[in-house]
Amino acid sequence: MEKTLFITTAIDYTNSAPHIGHAYEKVLADVIARYHRLKGEKVFFLTGVDQHGQKVQQSAAKEGVPPVQFVKDITQKFVDLWGKLDVRYDRWAATTDPLHKECVQGILQRLWDEKQIYKDKQAGYYSVRQEQFLTDKELGPDGEFGPEWGQVEFREEENYYFKLGQYKDWLLGYLKEHSDCVTPSFRQTELINAVEKISGDLCISRPKLRLDWGIELPFDKDFVNYVWFDALTNYISFIGFDPTRSPISDQSSTFREKWPALHVIGKDIMIPAHGIYWPIMLHALGFPDDQMPTLLVHGWWNISGAKMSKSLGNVVDPDVLIEKYGAEALRYYLMRAIVTGKDADFSEGNLVVYYEAHLANSIGNLVNRSLNMVHRYVAGRLCFPANDVVLGQFEGRDLTTKMAREFVNELARLSAEAMNGVGSDFKMASSNRFVVSSYLDKIVEISLHGNGLVEAAAPCKLAKSG
Repeated sequence: MEKTLFITTAIDYTNSAPHIGHAYEKVLADVIARYHRLKGEKVFFLTGVDQHGQKVQQSAAKEGVPPVQFVKDITQKFVDLWGKLDVRYDRWAATTDPLHKECVQGILQRLWDEKQIYKDKQAGYYSVRQEQFLTDKELGPDGEFGPEWGQVEFREEENYYFKLGQYKDWLLGYLKEHSDCVTPSFRQTELINAVEKISGDLCISRPKLRLDWGIELPFDKDFVNYVWFDALTNYISFIGFDPTRSPISDQSSTFREKWPALHVIGKDIMIPAHGIYWPIMLHALGFPDDQMPTLLVHGWWNISGAKMSKSLGNVVDPDVLIEKYGAEALRYYLMRAIVTGKDADFSEGNLVVYYEAHLANSIGNLVNRSLNMVHRYVAGRLCFPANDVVLGQFEGRDLTTKMAREFVNELARLSAEAMNGVGSDFKMASSNRFVVSSYLDKIVEISLHGNGLVEAAAPCKLAKSG
C-alpha cells in the first residue's frame, strides 16, 4: 500500500474572524504540501474549523443568532481567506459534520465501555474564558489567578472524566525514546517538562444546563462533550477512523494509507492539548508508538514584542494586506520573515521591503530579463551546457571574464547547496526540519548572483558579436 503524506493544521476556533497567525499556519502547511507534491509524492492536506463550545454559544447569544448560524458566518470567512491565499487543502473538517459527530460518539462510547471514563463531582475555581477548572499550580506569585484566565468563579458540579493520569509514565517514556516527534527540538524539551507535572484526570464533559452547543455524550443525554474529544478527534474522523475496529491494522486502507499525520500547530496549543491529551487519547484507543503523529510547532507573530490580541487592538487582518499587496507577496513575507518554530514581529514596512527588494528587484528582475533574453537570443529554447563550456565562450571577449567566472562558480555552488540540502523536509544540516525561510534566503542569494552574472557577462554584447 502506497503511503500518503498526511498534513494537518490545527482547526480554527470559530469564535472570531481569522488573523495573520491563522494565515501563517495555513501557508506553512501549504508550502510543505506543495513541495512534496512537486516531488511526485501523494499528499493529503486537512484543515478546518472547531465550531462547538461555551464561548461560541455565548458569542452567538450576544449576536442574537443561533450558534449554528454564528459559526456558519465565521466559517465562511476562513474559507474565503484560504481561497484568496491559494491554500490547496484536500479536505475541509468542520466539527458539526455528521461524520465527525458519529466518530466522536463512537470513541466516547468505547472508552466508557472500557471504563476509561468515569463520573465524579468537582468543586473549585473555574475560568470562564478558558472553560476549565483551575488548580493551585495556575496561581501567580501573589496567590491570585492572573488576567490570562479572565473571569474566575467558584463552581461545584458533576462531570465525566477521562483517566489521563494513568498514562503519564507511558508518555514520558515515549517522548524520551522518540527525539524527533516534535519540531523544533526545544519544544520537545518543554513538553517533557510539562508531562512530568501531570496530576489527576481530564474533565471531558459539560452539563447541558449551562452548555448545549456540543456533541451529546452517547451514554448520558444530560451532558455534551467538552472540546478535547471533539476538536482533536478531527484528525482521524475525517480520514475514516472507525472506533469499533481495533487494532489499527483492522482499520480501512483509506485510513491506514494516510495515518500517522504531521500536525502543524501553534506553540500555544502544544501544551496540554496536542502534546499531552492527544497522544494519550490515541494510546488509550490502541494506537502503537509508531503510529503517533509528529508535531511541527510554530511560534507567534507579535506586534512590537507583544502577542496579537483583540483586547489590545493589534490584530492584523490578512484580507487587508492581500488587497494592498497581493496574495503572493503576503505568502512570501510570512514564510521569509519568521524562522519556523520561533516568534517574530510583524511589520508591514518589512513586508514592503521584502516585496520590493526580493520579489521585484531580485527574483522578479532576474526572471523577467532571463525570459526576455531566452526569447530574444535563443528562440525561446533552453539548453544546459557544462560550466567549462559556458566559461569558454567568455574567453577573448571584451568583458570581465574573471568576474563572470566567479559568478558562474558561485551560482553553481549555491544551487547545488540548495538542492542537495533540502532533503525531504526542508532540513538544514545544522538544525531542525521545515526551516523554509533558510531556503528562501538561498533563492534570493541565487537571484542576486544571477543578476550579477548578467551584468558581468553582458549577453546583449555577446549576441551582437555573434
